[in-house]
Amino acid sequence: MKDKLITRIIQIAGFSSILIVLLIFLFLLREGLPALSEVSFSDLFATRWYPIEDLFGILPLFSGSLLVTFFSILIAIPFGVGTAIYIAEVAPRRVKEILKPMIELLAGIPSVVLGFIGIVFLSPALREWLNLPTGLTAFTGALLLALISIPTIVSVGEDALNAVPQSYREASYALGITRWQTIWRVTLPAARSGMITAVMLGISRTLGETMAVMMVTGNAPTMFKGIVSLFKPTRTMTATIASEMGEVASGSTHYHVLFFIGIVLFLFSLIINIVSNHFSEKNRKDKEQVVS
Repeated sequence: MKDKLITRIIQIAGFSSILIVLLIFLFLLREGLPALSEVSFSDLFATRWYPIEDLFGILPLFSGSLLVTFFSILIAIPFGVGTAIYIAEVAPRRVKEILKPMIELLAGIPSVVLGFIGIVFLSPALREWLNLPTGLTAFTGALLLALISIPTIVSVGEDALNAVPQSYREASYALGITRWQTIWRVTLPAARSGMITAVMLGISRTLGETMAVMMVTGNAPTMFKGIVSLFKPTRTMTATIASEMGEVASGSTHYHVLFFIGIVLFLFSLIINIVSNHFSEKNRKDKEQVVS
């Protein structure tokens, strides 16, 4: 009876999670889809966001989110993957026992604290070093988001590397292959699915980040115009929702468009998580095949 009760509780918890996600999505649809009837499709996907004059073009917000997310991941992947390799394959045991808790501690720092550090220290420093009119730019947001996503990539990536059977390494050493050749040509390819999952989770973390981005990117809804846009203020979709939802009139066109932006974010996060789960499941099946 006890085992059956615990099983039922776990089943209810699992189904409840699915139900809650579906209810959230249905709520977003109910509040966001009216925007399609209140604003024409061409105006909704225009290049100007200025709700005071009934300009609800979400493309600047979309391009801002992609710009900051892309460059943050471009920065985070080398550092995250490199740190995961170092901790899992190279670092002595004592160093690993110090670095692992530090990485996990970094992952637990609230984003608003990192945003405060970015606006007080990072932004003025970048303004002086790069001789910019303002330090509140997309590049500042990308650096800060990279710092936020690196712990996720390191933690998941290290687990994927540790899951590679030791026999792979021993067989490689037996063939006379060096340690670094073993890492790059044996261990990393074997952990490829897990490493891709780590990167996808890092992307999901950066795409959904709000406070840190809102504090350091300048909040100017501008379109992407080449690499120069990286050193100018921008605004993301999450920052727009956070900064404007508290002041908008309930049931207005502006209100519905903000929820429509939420639908877009939800779909992007859903796609990223589906891809991540696909690679995780593939990695699990590969391990089962190796064990069998």
